[in-house]
Amino acid sequence: MSGLVEDNLFGASGSIAAVAGGLSWQPVVTASTVTVVSNNAYFINTTDNACTITLPSAAEAGDQIILADYARNWATNAITIDSNGNKFQGETDVFIVDYDTNGQAVNLVYSGDTVGWTPASDIVSAFEPVAPVTQKGLFGFGEYSSRTSITNLINSSGVVATDTTGVGTSRSVLAASTYGTDKAIIGYGTTGSNSNLSNLVSNSGVVASDTTGVGSARLGLAAASYDGSDKAIFGYGNTGSITAITNLVGNNGVIASDTSGVGTARNYVAAASYGGDKALFGYGATGSADTTRSSLTNKVSNSGVVASDTTGVGTARLLLAAAKYGGDKAVFGYGGYYDGSMNLLSITNLVSNTGVVSSDTSGVGTARRSLAATNYGGDKAIFGFGTGNTAITSNNILGITFQLLNTIFCIIYLII
Repeated sequence: MSGLVEDNLFGASGSIAAVAGGLSWQPVVTASTVTVVSNNAYFINTTDNACTITLPSAAEAGDQIILADYARNWATNAITIDSNGNKFQGETDVFIVDYDTNGQAVNLVYSGDTVGWTPASDIVSAFEPVAPVTQKGLFGFGEYSSRTSITNLINSSGVVATDTTGVGTSRSVLAASTYGTDKAIIGYGTTGSNSNLSNLVSNSGVVASDTTGVGSARLGLAAASYDGSDKAIFGYGNTGSITAITNLVGNNGVIASDTSGVGTARNYVAAASYGGDKALFGYGATGSADTTRSSLTNKVSNSGVVASDTTGVGTARLLLAAAKYGGDKAVFGYGGYYDGSMNLLSITNLVSNTGVVSSDTSGVGTARRSLAATNYGGDKAIFGFGTGNTAITSNNILGITFQLLNTIFCIIYLII
C-alpha cells in the first residue's frame, strides 16, 4: 500500500520535501497480559489463555493501535482492554471492555481527552488484517551544476535511493507538499525565469509531467499540508518583488488562484504542518538583500486561512528547511544569513503541537543552507542536502526523541 505523504519544504537551492506514515506490527502476543504502545499493531493469540491488554497511560489525538485475533480463538478466550486511566468511547476507566468474537480485529484511535479511545473499525473477517500504510518520501528537482528534475525515493527507514530520471521541467527554488492524504505536489520555482508549473506525484512516488501553471509565478516560496494532509498551501516567495500571496491546493491536486497575502512579505521561507491539521510558515528574508532576515511565523488554520505575524523566536535566518515529526509537531532547521559574509547554521527550532516555536537548539551536523526536509516512517524527519561554500550531500535524521544521526549520501533535491 502507499503511504501518507506529509509535509513539505524547500530551500533556495530548490530542494523539496514531504512523506508518508504507518504502524509497526509487533511479534505475536501469547501472554495473559500485555501493555501496548501507540502506533503499533498486535496479533493476540489466546489459544492457551485469555489476555488483558493495557493501553498507554499517555496518549495524543490521532494515536492508533490495532489488535487482531491471531488464532481465531477470542470466543473461547476473550481479550479484555484496560484503558489505563483514559476514557474509552466517552466512558471513564471503570468499565471492562471485552472482545470475544473469533476472527475479530479492532482498530483503536485516540480522539482526545473528551471521548478517549474509539474503535475506528471493529470487524469480524475471514481475511487477514489489512497492513497499515508505509511512510516513504522523495527528494527531487533542485540545482547542482545545472537545474535538474531527477528524484530520489526515501524508504520508511530513511534510506535514500539512487537517482531516478527526471520528469517535468527542471527547476530550482521551488516547493512541495502532500495533498489528498497520500500524494504530493511540486510547484513553482525558477527555470532561469520564474515559473508556476506544477507536477503531481502519485502515492507510489511517480512524478507526472508538467501541469500548466496557476497563480503568480515565483521562487523562494514554501508549502505544507493542512486539514489532515488532505489539502495543501503554497505561500510567500518572490514574483520579482517579495510577496505574501498564497495558493490553496484541493484534495484533487488542483491549485487555486492567488489569495491576497497576510503577514509580512518574505521569501526563502520554510513551512511544515503541525497539530495534525494545521500548518506554519516561518523565517525568511523580508527584502531583496540577504541582510533583511526574519524569524516571524504565520500559522495556517485547518481551513487554509493564514494568520497575521507572530513575533519571531530563535535566530533570524533564511534558506532553511522544515518538516513535521512525532505525528503532530514540527522542526525548523539549518539556514543562514548575510552580514558582510555568509553565516551558515546548523541550529534547529522545535515547534509544539500548538504551533509554538521554541528557542534555538545547538546545531548538529554540517552547517548549511538551501536544503530540504520532510518526515518519514510515521514519526521522524530528515534534513537533506544543501550548500555551504560547496554543495553538501549529507543528511540528518531526526527521531521522535530529537536525537540527530548523521549519515552521508549524495545529492541535493526534493522530498515528497
